[in-house]
Amino acid sequence: MSAEVIEIFPSSPDERKIHRIVDCLKEGGIIIYPTDTVYSMGCDIYNTKAVEKLCKIKGIKPQQNNFSIVCHDLSNISTYAKVSNTAFRLLKRALPGPFTFILPATADLPKILQTNRKTIGIRVPDHEIPQRIIEALGNPIITTSVKDDIGDIVEYPNEIEVIYEQNKDKADIIIDGGWCGITPSTVVLAIDDDFEVIREGLGDFEEIR
Repeated sequence: MSAEVIEIFPSSPDERKIHRIVDCLKEGGIIIYPTDTVYSMGCDIYNTKAVEKLCKIKGIKPQQNNFSIVCHDLSNISTYAKVSNTAFRLLKRALPGPFTFILPATADLPKILQTNRKTIGIRVPDHEIPQRIIEALGNPIITTSVKDDIGDIVEYPNEIEVIYEQNKDKADIIIDGGWCGITPSTVVLAIDDDFEVIREGLGDFEEIR
């Protein structure tokens, strides 16, 4: 069955549509949703079968996943990642925003997302749609960019028609939230207080460090 496309206006998300998406996530569904950087694919972090399905879509084994998770706000983060006082001050300046912070994972992170690296990427996008979804769901969702790998070139599709054609047999729901962007988040390694940018993206790290 092809994915269902649900149009949501970021400025005024329809609560009935948000709850339709949350029900899908609770049932083990895969969604594609807009963020403040690029469109992303995700599922409920506590639904093991959904995470396994997402790994299959991405062509990786669960124990090799490098997924990040989207939290509703900073109060969520300490459940899943260990955050020093210095790191917390940095996150407070940066989030919500176009950054992914790689932090030491806690034992409360679902086992399927725990890897030998013992880290987890954390996102709090400055976008109303994922924030409302996570708030209604009650826990984070996975974020992995929707992208095309063409040789050495990576492109992030932004047109819903293109995203639908490429992912209609992979996702259960595709959220049409309009334009969001084609540049991914800046990734910051923050496992200690010697912060290091490991991928330059939309966020300007020098502005928040």
